[in-house]
Amino acid sequence: MPYFINSYKQSIDIFKDNVESKIYSEISELSMEAWVTKEPVAFEERTSGRKISPKIDETWGEIWDCAWFNFKGIVPKEAANEKIVLLIDINGEACIFDELGCPIQGLTNISSEFDLTLGKPGKRVVDLLSHAQGGEIVNLWADAGCNDLFGNCQDSGIIKEAHIAIFNEDLKELYYDIEVLKELMEELSEDTARHQKILFSLIQAFKVMKNYDHSEIEKARGILALELNKKAGDESLRVSAIGHAHIDLAWLWPLRETIRKGARTFSTVLSNMEKYPDYVFGASQPQLYAWMKMNYSKLYEKIKEKIAEGRWEAQGGMWVEADTNVTSGEALVRQFLYGQKFFKEEFGKNMKVLWLPDVFGYSAALPQILKKADIDYFMTIKLSWNEYNEFPHHTFYWEGIDGTKILSHMPPEGTYNSSAAPKAIVTAEKNFKDKGVSEECLLLFGIGDGGGGPGEEHLERLKREKNLNGLPPVKQEQSIDFFNRIEKDASKYKTWRGELYLEKHQGTYTTQAENKKFNRKMELALRELEYASVLAWMEKKKEYPQSEIEAIWKEVLLYQFHDILPGSSIKRVYDESIERYKYLLKQTEELTQAAFESFLLENHKNSETPTNMMSKEIEGVSVVNSLSWYRKEWLNINGNWVYVTIPAMSEKQFLINDVQENEFKVSIAKNKIENEILKVTFNEDGSLESIYDKEYSREILSSSGNIITVYDEIGGDAWDYSPVCFEKPQEGFMLKSSDASIDGPKVIIKQIYKYNESILEQEIILRSKSRRVDFVTKVDWKESGKMLRTSFPVNVYTNEVTCDIQFGNIKRSNNDNTSWDMAKYEICAHKYVDLSENNYGVALLNDCKYGYRVKGNVLDLNLLRSTVFPGIEADQGIHEFTYSLYPHCKNHIEGRVIQSSYELNIPLKVISSNKTYLNGIKSPFMEIEDENIIIESVKKAERSDDIIVRLYECSGGRVKTNIDFGFEVKDIQLVNLLEEAVGGLEFNKESMELKFKPFEIHTLKITI
Repeated sequence: MPYFINSYKQSIDIFKDNVESKIYSEISELSMEAWVTKEPVAFEERTSGRKISPKIDETWGEIWDCAWFNFKGIVPKEAANEKIVLLIDINGEACIFDELGCPIQGLTNISSEFDLTLGKPGKRVVDLLSHAQGGEIVNLWADAGCNDLFGNCQDSGIIKEAHIAIFNEDLKELYYDIEVLKELMEELSEDTARHQKILFSLIQAFKVMKNYDHSEIEKARGILALELNKKAGDESLRVSAIGHAHIDLAWLWPLRETIRKGARTFSTVLSNMEKYPDYVFGASQPQLYAWMKMNYSKLYEKIKEKIAEGRWEAQGGMWVEADTNVTSGEALVRQFLYGQKFFKEEFGKNMKVLWLPDVFGYSAALPQILKKADIDYFMTIKLSWNEYNEFPHHTFYWEGIDGTKILSHMPPEGTYNSSAAPKAIVTAEKNFKDKGVSEECLLLFGIGDGGGGPGEEHLERLKREKNLNGLPPVKQEQSIDFFNRIEKDASKYKTWRGELYLEKHQGTYTTQAENKKFNRKMELALRELEYASVLAWMEKKKEYPQSEIEAIWKEVLLYQFHDILPGSSIKRVYDESIERYKYLLKQTEELTQAAFESFLLENHKNSETPTNMMSKEIEGVSVVNSLSWYRKEWLNINGNWVYVTIPAMSEKQFLINDVQENEFKVSIAKNKIENEILKVTFNEDGSLESIYDKEYSREILSSSGNIITVYDEIGGDAWDYSPVCFEKPQEGFMLKSSDASIDGPKVIIKQIYKYNESILEQEIILRSKSRRVDFVTKVDWKESGKMLRTSFPVNVYTNEVTCDIQFGNIKRSNNDNTSWDMAKYEICAHKYVDLSENNYGVALLNDCKYGYRVKGNVLDLNLLRSTVFPGIEADQGIHEFTYSLYPHCKNHIEGRVIQSSYELNIPLKVISSNKTYLNGIKSPFMEIEDENIIIESVKKAERSDDIIVRLYECSGGRVKTNIDFGFEVKDIQLVNLLEEAVGGLEFNKESMELKFKPFEIHTLKITI
């Protein structure tokens, strides 16, 4: 036998292909009619489009076209007693509906783009009759999209197949017997007895097949059964397999198509569950379930039944599988608040596993957020994508910035699209880094990203692999069962501390800048709306707009999906989301204004002003400070500049007649602006020559600053750019004009630059009494394949940079000592990064940017990236943003960098009155003794009339602080992020004293 081994293996390939080709025999062609529309229409409106009568080999539509297909035919008489199926491939995605309008099965074109090493993406077979009589009428409706799984119009949308066919189930069973054994054999060494026995059996089975009739198939299967029935022994690894269909809510397709992808995928899952009793499937994202409930109610009820049975696992806990780099801390809280609420109300389930297979890196703030959202476990795949360093664990504890640990697992195969074939299981065993301390791992099988989920090939393989000799035993089960078991060996697992940085996709911190700007603005606008609504509700009993706020939040959370917010979707996704952002921001700001006006301004006809409050019928303004510390800033009130001091979480009134001009200590000279603290000097090319701190006698820059540079994107796309671009010659904007002016307390240098056809206008602003140099920027960006950055070499020596993240900060190396350091050539931070020595430092602040490069003493900010894939013309157009250089004494804590970054992002709000009563508020809403405790949000409770206040420690130290309330308090409870009571000694109600560990988040539920 060894002499002919190559010939034998070629024969096995032929054998397998021959069997596959004979499983289905076409006997009749289906007729087709279709009603084409540009956007999807409901089942009830299926004949409302443009009617066509397409045929096989004809094109039926263009990319993103929709149609309702009606397939008709008659089963031929000669098919009597046979099992009958339909074979349908319209070169697009489709979903078959029953006569009641319920989705029952998804279809995907065979030519759909996918990594074929992971399996075949096509789903073309529709079961029709288990025992035909002949003459049965076929009348089938399908909702179709002229796009494949990944947004392509394959083969110009030409219909490939629409047939009635005889299905030989015995041949299908033989095919999977051959496939599983052949692949198992290929994973075994040729010198093993098991390899040789399988090879011999396959050849023997091949030899008995000539006519491919029932008798021969039975003989061949009997031969192969000897090998398939050999059981595994006491293996050192067990594999938990769960069906999966990672569905990106938008990516290479618009949001509207994802709703239909969900119906196709989930109906296929339900169909296969009827055929395969061991099949267990899981899906995350309440947003996806909510779409099913809204659009396919009958399908949704079937899903709920399977969840109740335990065959279908609801996963995740978050509203969507959100980006965790750019998303704010409070937005992450709302992902869990609304996500957990949905699962509890709809399915009676508390999610315990954070399911984020495909997110582009994980914030070090997440472990604490998870635990306080009642999540115990974390699952991802993505760190297997690291480009430079191999992550050292698959089962481990992940420790966040506050010390919270979460049990984590990464399926060692390294994909959420497993083929579930022997090769996949062997790969999982080989890769599993923690197999010395753990005997269990996860395997996620099915077609994902574009949806579709497991097909019969996955389930047929698993049916044969449950306890197959040569492989670890495989069991289909829910992931929660897997996690509950591995937790028993908790003491054996290692701990990874800090962020889970993905050494890939760093371009996503910047790509689609306008989308990221709107996200920041919406997060902060919702903060202000909730605070204003609580005050209005308390002061005047104005109804709290809970339903409106929840609807706005949920849409913002949707756009934080990990292929929307990071900028990695097609152009249509951003065109549509930005229009919605504009509407949502306008709605939010109008609700906020109305809330503030409802208690700050009151018409004299119905006013009942308390005697202990000021009341005048005169023009004036109220200035609102929603932050939890005193603010001192310049405001222009009715054309007059005034330096206001507003207490924490307070409103202060100014009557127009009382506003007085102040003395402004700013000056301007040739190439120089100056205030009481800083002197800023400019080079001839417009860059900064010097920033001199007069108070500390210190030069801030080590060389020219605000160097606005254009880089060539080397092989760049929405996800990635090469660090080699920093080693190539760079280009810059050329200064065209520079003008200086003084506006009250502001001294301004306005500069206009040009690069090719792009124009950059910048106002460099220095205010009296301020340590902040603002760069208010407007760019008309017309470049393609370019990246725009600014940099500030600062006169500071340190080995680490402090970076703002959710509910705290993280310190990262600013050198390239190790491969792990070098891999972080771009880092993500929110409102600031800071370089500090023991007694002095410099921070770079911003109002909507996230991508930074900090190497040595250079603070570098990524401003725009004009990539062309997948979103064409990315970042081309007009952008407005502000970044600021903020030199300070001592470190970032004592220098108040955190407070300054909040103040840049949340300006004081001015509420103007016009011949209305101006009512004073006599005391702050809340006062915190320690300024390092930040009140992040104030809102009404979800399920009661209590008030929720969320606070966190921002400095990384232990704090015991007192809290004063400006209103009568009946009771206070410490609750988790889901607003459920928790135990603990952190809060003393009698003394109103609250203890914090470093970076700890506390949530108070206050009864008034």
